[in-house]
Amino acid sequence: MPRQPAPILVPSGHPGQARRGFLRGASALATGMALAPGACLQGLAMESWTATWGTAPAGPPTTANFLAFSNQTLRLIVRTSIAGTRLRVRFSNEMGSAPLQIGAASIGITSSYASLVAGSSRPLTFAGRTGVTIAAGAPLLSDPVDLVVPAQSDLAVSIYLPANVIATTVHDAAFQTSYASSSGNHTATATMPVATALYSWPYLTEIDVSSGSSLPGSALVALGDSITDGALSGGSANHRWTDYLARRLQLEAPGLKVGVVNRGLSGNRLLGDASNTPLAGKDALERFDRDVLATAGVRWLAVLLGINDIVNVSSDGLAAMPDELSLGYTQLIARAHARGIGVLGATLLPFEGFVWYAPARETARQQVNDWIRNSGAFDAVLDFDAAVRDPSRPGRLLAAYDGGDHLHPNDAGFDAIARSVPLGVFTAS
Repeated sequence: MPRQPAPILVPSGHPGQARRGFLRGASALATGMALAPGACLQGLAMESWTATWGTAPAGPPTTANFLAFSNQTLRLIVRTSIAGTRLRVRFSNEMGSAPLQIGAASIGITSSYASLVAGSSRPLTFAGRTGVTIAAGAPLLSDPVDLVVPAQSDLAVSIYLPANVIATTVHDAAFQTSYASSSGNHTATATMPVATALYSWPYLTEIDVSSGSSLPGSALVALGDSITDGALSGGSANHRWTDYLARRLQLEAPGLKVGVVNRGLSGNRLLGDASNTPLAGKDALERFDRDVLATAGVRWLAVLLGINDIVNVSSDGLAAMPDELSLGYTQLIARAHARGIGVLGATLLPFEGFVWYAPARETARQQVNDWIRNSGAFDAVLDFDAAVRDPSRPGRLLAAYDGGDHLHPNDAGFDAIARSVPLGVFTAS
């Protein structure tokens, strides 16, 4: 295994130091705010929630990618990053143009495939109701349920869809097998009858945990494209770089209690939408409020975006792309800092040999990486490029890390990316 380069951290006295001081001050100010005399808010001692898992919704899909369901139960499988004793689930009909009826829903710990650990299933309610209709364009949070969930455990969220529906809000590239049942409501069934396998996550966008009186956790949101989404990683193996990082945090720094939330979308861009590819989602500037700010307990944002902007821009627009991307990054940083969120900028991975590689596009990548490393705009730099490039040919992925298309890493490459993240960034702010 090649020796990994040292991570790049923002040095003491760097402009980012002042930003971190501002973030700490803003947090203290918010904590110290008091109600006006005589004012009272019901439930002021609110329960503290942190996202343990999340994904980015997109859609509606083109006709060729439609998923249709009728009187069926979906059992969607996800992996937690941190533990909790209470759960709540966020569903989404945000890309839908019609109301979505959920007849029943539940959550439990999986034993294998579509089966649950005995006694772990909990029905989900919505303001006390077992069924609910989600308005077009809206998300929906479930009521909390008591369930002790370890870190790095597999959960199954079961959703009964009594009507004929087409999944218009979906995360397409799950790299995880989930299941759709034969006819009927099987949300309370330990071993669900399976009619078909699913390789996407319809309607499900986040699971939050709470731990009662113990110290709350904080979430890292990874905003990215197919490299963050996990393209070419092992299916149903949780081998995205964010998965490796979540496991590393549990092993090396369990006291930090950092939830890792993957908001990667294959094909996603920082600046503009991919034409005719709705499952690539809206650009990061547009989806930022929903996919970052709305995440429970978000404290850090890691940004790995820009390679799709570079490889898809016309030759005429390529020269201006580095400046346009730097402006886009600056906007993300400003909007995150306004909410007290620290921002970690990840350098773009090498892609020589990829089908859309060209020397001029490599020059643009190098210019963008130079800005990420040296502008001082980010609170810290994650040098993913240095972690996976071939030292003898730095424009290319190291062969041992190449997933095969010369752009996406394999599982070993994703592990190397996760190992390059300096865990000190989660204690320095």
